[in-house]
Amino acid sequence: MLPQVGSRIATGEIAYSSVDAILYALSLGFGDEPLDERQLRYVYEERLETLPTLPLVLGWQGIWMPVPGRELDYPRMLHAEERLELHRPLPPAGIVRDEVHLDALVDRGPDKGVFIHTRKELYSENDGLHLATLRSCVLARGDGGCGSAGTAPAALPATPDRAADHVGTRVTLPRQALLYRLCGDSNPVHASPSTARVAGFDRPLLHGRCTLGLALREVLAHCLDYVAAPIVGVQARFSAPFFPGETLRVRLWREPHAISFDAESVERSVTVLSHGRVGLRIAEE
Repeated sequence: MLPQVGSRIATGEIAYSSVDAILYALSLGFGDEPLDERQLRYVYEERLETLPTLPLVLGWQGIWMPVPGRELDYPRMLHAEERLELHRPLPPAGIVRDEVHLDALVDRGPDKGVFIHTRKELYSENDGLHLATLRSCVLARGDGGCGSAGTAPAALPATPDRAADHVGTRVTLPRQALLYRLCGDSNPVHASPSTARVAGFDRPLLHGRCTLGLALREVLAHCLDYVAAPIVGVQARFSAPFFPGETLRVRLWREPHAISFDAESVERSVTVLSHGRVGLRIAEE
């Protein structure tokens, strides 16, 4: 049974510290080149800055789905899309308040599952400033047949139909998911082989948001000299699972006021991220 579409399904207050901001960056591989001082702004407390995708790991709401009265086939749920809009940068430490809303259900039928669209608004607890809006979509593969309701967001735009302007690779660690889950997403499908098998995989898979963070790092490294200030939004579709220890190949396209991207597993030649886009602040005249 799902909550009513249009309802607020969760609220919370989250305190985070510079250690949390640093751990998040380390879980995405920042700091793996000790002499690259450009990366230190995200992993060293002196003049620490936060990555623009830090809101993705503040107040993880996955746990609302299996609580009494809202039972779903939790192990078979997959993250489908993520859209992050940044209203202002997060400080390296603070207290934030989140409000999570159920925006839409797109039912594909009893045997095909249902897309669940949620929206999280993030506010500064101290002054009430609106920090970020996160729109997430998960596919509940075992829970179709519930009926559609609400209005889903417009489809994400595809990447350009031309050769990429840059192609880069990132090798992930076999323990990448175990490290990333310390940032708050404790879904056992990313750690427990038995849970992964129940979900239909032969091994634990990497968090989709971690894969997205790895692609963002390639954007920062190649296009922005590791300066995140121009970024105002990030979005992508999680097209297929990506597994810890695999190599991520990221393709980038420069566009006016944006950088489009997708990514694939080198070892399996499977696209794992599509419809990726990093929005950039338009310079004032």
